[in-house]
Amino acid sequence: MQTAPAQSPTTDYGLRRGILSPMETLAQSVSTMAPTTSPAATIPLVCALAGNGTWLAYVLATVAVVLVALCIGRYARISASPGSLYTYASLTLPPWLAATVAWSLLLAYVATGSSVIGGFYHYANLLLRDATGRGYSAVLLALLVAGVSMWIAYRDVKISARLMLWIEAASVTVIVILVTLLLVRHGWHWDQDELHLRGMTGSGLRLGLVLALFSFVGFESSTALGSEARDPLRAIPRAVITSAILSGAFFTICAYAEVLGFHAAGQDLGTSQAPMRVLAQVAGSRVLGLLIDIGALVSLFACTLGCITAAARVLLLMAHNGLAHGSLSATHALNQTPSRAVMLTGIAAVLPAAVLAARGASGLDVYGWLGSLATYGFIVAYALVCVALPRYLRTHGVYRPAAQIIPWLAGIAMLLALVGNFYPVPEGPYGKLPYIYLAYLTAGLAWFWFRGRQKAQES
Repeated sequence: MQTAPAQSPTTDYGLRRGILSPMETLAQSVSTMAPTTSPAATIPLVCALAGNGTWLAYVLATVAVVLVALCIGRYARISASPGSLYTYASLTLPPWLAATVAWSLLLAYVATGSSVIGGFYHYANLLLRDATGRGYSAVLLALLVAGVSMWIAYRDVKISARLMLWIEAASVTVIVILVTLLLVRHGWHWDQDELHLRGMTGSGLRLGLVLALFSFVGFESSTALGSEARDPLRAIPRAVITSAILSGAFFTICAYAEVLGFHAAGQDLGTSQAPMRVLAQVAGSRVLGLLIDIGALVSLFACTLGCITAAARVLLLMAHNGLAHGSLSATHALNQTPSRAVMLTGIAAVLPAAVLAARGASGLDVYGWLGSLATYGFIVAYALVCVALPRYLRTHGVYRPAAQIIPWLAGIAMLLALVGNFYPVPEGPYGKLPYIYLAYLTAGLAWFWFRGRQKAQES
């Protein structure tokens, strides 16, 4: 079998080289997905649409994401840099399409950060009401989680990675214990309503699949650590593929168990404000519900940190390539982090959440709205990078005819997911999100065109 020569990053962009272990590199992908958050917040949203087909929506989402992960992993075995998927796009696609990936990915990470800030102030107030009997300012809580995340991302990426790793490991462990108790109490037989997909509709499954994909977004964010990961050409592809497979199994099992638990409780998972507490009561251990809510809160903080970490590095490379202001290419002399990019992406993440909170939007609404907006950016970036893979392999002399099968399957899966977002047009605020994304992308491409003309005139 013909192999390409390994290409380690030749430029460190002012970042620390090789300081993150393989587990710390994996932590970046895991924390950006915030796996603890999906059972508490995303799976109920999927259930509201797909009902007893919730587990199937996650199976299909897992297949699509693993196809994308295989494509990204193929890129990551050949090249590494801090620009995440934008790096791969810039090496293969026409400049305007590479710019599309860059702006889409930047929006995706920032909007995901905004989304989980909304989730953070929801769960923070849930816990604070239990402890003190009253809630606190959502705006203040949003600024608090964003400020702490920005400080850690500004200070040291290694501290960020270690912290995120332990946070998610502890939170996921508690959820696994709860799921196990639910399945044991139900007995070792299938839930017939779920097995036969009773009451599920095709349109509900399609829309549920789109939301299920949001559980996975950010699984590729370890690619943003190309300069900082130790042995990046091995550690990063393993992190990307491992996070996609393990999280897919985790989400699918949780989806099945949660629907099962709410059947036993006689309640509606799709409308529950605190589903893990209900499930903990069904499982016979109320304390687990409280622990999972605490875990979800901390996981949302870790996801905010992971999104700012990834977005700052994408913006750093965009500045190096002329897609953003040159001052954003600077790194801190002592910390060796993209300090200016961290501050800008952190502010961009907290601003929408704080404004919506000030206008009275609930944390779960912010989580849903901005999470859906982020999904547009991720889907477009994933699709473009996947369909460009065969050309990338040709460039490096490792192309084989069969190498285009997985990229095209992944690209088609992302296209279908995008169509599912646009048609039928959702009602209410969700119906405005496609136009917000298109307006943002148009502005980004207009800036790309303007900078191109400016450089042409200077030369």
